[in-house]
Amino acid sequence: MMDGPRSDVGRWGGNPLQPPTTPSPEPEPEPDRRFRRGGGGRSFWARCCGCCSCRNVADDDWGPEPSDSRGRGSSSGTRRPGSRGSDSRQPVSRGSGVNAAGDGTIREGMLVVTGVDLLSSRSDQNRQEHHTDEYEYDELIVRRGQPFRMLLLLSRTYESSDRITLELLIGNNPEVGKGTHVIIPVGKGGSGGWKAQVTKASGQTLNLRVHTSPNAIIGKFQFTVRTQSDAGEFQLPFDPRNEIYILFNPWCPEDIVYVDHEDWRQEYVLNESGRIYYGTEAQIGERTWNYGQFDHGVLDACLYILDRRGMPYGGRGDPVSVSRVISAMVNSLDDNGVLIGNWSGDYSRGTNPSAWVGSVEILLSYLRTGYSVPYGQCWVFAGVTTTVLRCLGLATRTVTNFNSAHDTDTSLTMDIYFDENMKPLEHLNHDSVWNFHVWNDCWMKRPDLPSGFDGWQVVDATPQETSSGIFCCGPCSVESIKNGLVYMKYDTPFIFAEVNSDKVYWQRQDDGSFKIVYVEEKAIGTLIVTKAIGSNMREDITYLYKHPEGSDAERKAVETAAAHGSKPNVYANRGSAEDVAMQVEAQDAVMGQDLMVSVMLTNHSSSRRTVKLHLYLSVTFYTGVTGTIFKETKKEVELAPGASDRVTMPVAYKEYRPHLVDQGAMLLNVSGHVKESGQVLAKQHTFRLRTPDLSLTLLGAAVVGQECEVQIVFKNPLPVTLTNVVFRLEGSGLQRPKILNVG
Repeated sequence: MMDGPRSDVGRWGGNPLQPPTTPSPEPEPEPDRRFRRGGGGRSFWARCCGCCSCRNVADDDWGPEPSDSRGRGSSSGTRRPGSRGSDSRQPVSRGSGVNAAGDGTIREGMLVVTGVDLLSSRSDQNRQEHHTDEYEYDELIVRRGQPFRMLLLLSRTYESSDRITLELLIGNNPEVGKGTHVIIPVGKGGSGGWKAQVTKASGQTLNLRVHTSPNAIIGKFQFTVRTQSDAGEFQLPFDPRNEIYILFNPWCPEDIVYVDHEDWRQEYVLNESGRIYYGTEAQIGERTWNYGQFDHGVLDACLYILDRRGMPYGGRGDPVSVSRVISAMVNSLDDNGVLIGNWSGDYSRGTNPSAWVGSVEILLSYLRTGYSVPYGQCWVFAGVTTTVLRCLGLATRTVTNFNSAHDTDTSLTMDIYFDENMKPLEHLNHDSVWNFHVWNDCWMKRPDLPSGFDGWQVVDATPQETSSGIFCCGPCSVESIKNGLVYMKYDTPFIFAEVNSDKVYWQRQDDGSFKIVYVEEKAIGTLIVTKAIGSNMREDITYLYKHPEGSDAERKAVETAAAHGSKPNVYANRGSAEDVAMQVEAQDAVMGQDLMVSVMLTNHSSSRRTVKLHLYLSVTFYTGVTGTIFKETKKEVELAPGASDRVTMPVAYKEYRPHLVDQGAMLLNVSGHVKESGQVLAKQHTFRLRTPDLSLTLLGAAVVGQECEVQIVFKNPLPVTLTNVVFRLEGSGLQRPKILNVG
């Protein structure tokens, strides 16, 4: 390991990397989703430090203070599954009386509802038409803005003088004005797009068609029916079996999350598995990820996340607000959210982030225990965010940005400082460039922004910097990022810097001051990818985030953004002859083998050039945090006019082995000085050590309801024996998360 393993500071400095207590392993949930969960204590910081437990009072995006880890203090009206009747309690404003007098007497002639059939089974028309038949639930799950059907069973034949009213309620104090108490008179039309009509009356059975509002709150509603007749008023008591889940609807043109392409909806809403990319631009690796958004208990976990944040129910119909809350709650900082981030390399009190293969186990553990789950890194945060947003009905995809900048001072440039000999000054290099960073795009209109900013919005749940005092990021319009419009909310400056800032190299002068010696314009956001629609291929979406590198439009975007940063005049003092070109190459390096790096110099001038070259090699975390330099080479190269020369540096396995870190890569810093012209050459080149792939082979046919065998092949590339080998298996609808100890 490197000297004193460092986590990525920025947002993580001073935050505990371990949970206050490690939750004990939980049994797998039973098929019945109303399983029990234990409580948890308040966070370490909330117990030990009053100031650290306070929410930023200036931030008005959120509503009430989040609850502690037991869920106390939440404004939730949704109980955890298994808690005393599971949401069957009745709102204070409505009694369980069955007539107007409230004495429970059924008078002759009253229209009594003897039963309700919400046609909620997965094979019924409702669930099929609403694209919710994959959810492993027995309750009715519908998407807003789209009609569904139900049957009312009555004590007598329905007459034209009878009045029937449907009511939906959510939260502790349902109010009509906030949309948390919905009243729908049958046959008369309700408010805001709610209405119900009789489609058929046959004896004592009434068929109803109910239209929900395209702006409805999402969540789990209690349902009741009131009737009025000459003989009196009747109200159906609440029954937890009659609860109705309402979700966002990308199939509804009136819903602001509407997506106009069926293949997009199939991929970004309904697909339960995906690919997450990592590594470096030249050596891209991929992980298969089980999103599992329809698995039993996951929908309850997603709604529980909103409750834990204390999100007001009245705001839960707005996808902008919901996605912003999710970006805050998927990480545990400042709100006891879902996942604890850890970049230290010590995962002994939880799960190594590299070991996760899906979101289901993480979300069910959080729902079951109320504890934040250890541990996550960016791709885990993004994978869980995709699960939650797809589950709630938002078209969402997981996006990887290679050479992703982390701008700590809002300068909108990546500032790298060197001494007089162009050796990196790590104590000054607070900005970092992650080999890769993973976040999410979700699709929606942005009525809160000027026109032209609808479509893909960036949501990033990896906590790096605070936004309005909260560790969250987005939703931010991709269109505003592309054009450098960093004054658009939310968090556009930070995300712009991640994909399109310039690397600015500063050299310390003899008097101690620093001077810009080189600006590298194409080093950040070199490739942005996501899984392609309908296949496991990779799709390049860089063009959505930035204009072609070096084009007038791209340069204008960078300078527009920088003008709003903390160093608006950074481009004022530039210029010197640049007639020697430098290109860095690293062969395809394999973990456990020796490797070779080389630098190609080319003299484009008509005169001889003498270049003093210095190469420094260190190991770097994927977050851009570097270890100590373990190998360096100096060389002076003579270049004739128009000539090229190559400088090489071999690196043996035994040289880099002691410095390896989790998710690590190699960082080559190359600096040079041209004696005749004063030109400064500078380049940072990152390359990863390729690890072997797992191969899975199905042995025999896969038959529903029968076991099948899978062969897993893994070849150890190292010249040492591996110990404590563990495989983690998970497959949506096939295999609950399972650990295989190989030893």
